[in-house]
Amino acid sequence: MKKIVDFLKGDRFAEENGIKLLEIKSGYAKTEMVIEERHLNGMKAAQGGAIFTLADLAFAAAANSHGVVTTGINVSISYTKAATLGDRLTAEAKEISRGRTIGTYMVNVTNAKGETVAIFQGMGFIKKDMAI
Repeated sequence: MKKIVDFLKGDRFAEENGIKLLEIKSGYAKTEMVIEERHLNGMKAAQGGAIFTLADLAFAAAANSHGVVTTGINVSISYTKAATLGDRLTAEAKEISRGRTIGTYMVNVTNAKGETVAIFQGMGFIKKDMAI
């Protein structure tokens, strides 16, 4: 898994936004971000792109956890609750299915109270000739 963690450290956008990879294992990953001033929109709520990036890194980690490069080909997100300054958000990605070329993943983003903030679905293309 060290190779995969090192590979994901190349995601400078997630790093610059304070997102941390907490856990990764086969078909699973967990990320975390504390909402800071830099993450807020004009309504003083967490900007949707910040939450999306948190979920997207969890998706990428879970999808690439098998040691083969997997790239996102279709994703969607639904925001269910606003996050505000100081909220600690966690994104937990779980593999739903994985075939020869396609993997599907669900990512739940929750706050410290366990309330769902967003639901993210991702589909990845497995580049079977590109090991990490």
